[in-house]
Amino acid sequence: MKNRIVFATGNEGKMREIRLILEDLGMKILSMKEAGADPNIVENGATFGENAEIKARAVWECTGGIVLADDSGLVIDYLNGEPGIYSARYMGEDTSYAVKNQAIIDRLKDAPLKERTARFVSNIAAVLPDGTVLHTEAAVEGTIAYEPAGEGGFGYDPIFYLPEYQKTSAEIPIGEKNKISHRGKALEAMKLELKSLYGREGL
Repeated sequence: MKNRIVFATGNEGKMREIRLILEDLGMKILSMKEAGADPNIVENGATFGENAEIKARAVWECTGGIVLADDSGLVIDYLNGEPGIYSARYMGEDTSYAVKNQAIIDRLKDAPLKERTARFVSNIAAVLPDGTVLHTEAAVEGTIAYEPAGEGGFGYDPIFYLPEYQKTSAEIPIGEKNKISHRGKALEAMKLELKSLYGREGL
């Protein structure tokens, strides 16, 4: 129990990123399925932080120890912040991201470049063994592309364009993406929080 962190997700794309970022903690990083947790989680929070904490606490009640969860989403200014906290459920949970991405591009078809601004936001919640909760949050700014591009990443990555790289998030190698992504930055900040609390030996 002491030498592991459980992450409250079943998303393998996320788990690949998370394991790469947290590997230097020297702990086993398990998905909630691998830890034997399958709680019924109702994400009814009003913010990314509230939803992240709901997920982390639900899994922590099954596993104890250290549990992390993230709630992330794409916030598009032209769409008044949509899909936001509903990013995973936008157009229905079973709708493919290829369909979601095309729908967003279609909705922005008349938007000039300066109005296509968007950001990925990620909030990481950690529930510690004593029930204490920590939060870190980060964002990365970009624009909505005119068409999907790239085979890497997952979710909305193919339509999230990073002007300084002249690529979508899905066109950037995962190692590089982890250094600049919303989730990568929030996880790095959480990693520092955990190290400051426990030290390398305490983890």
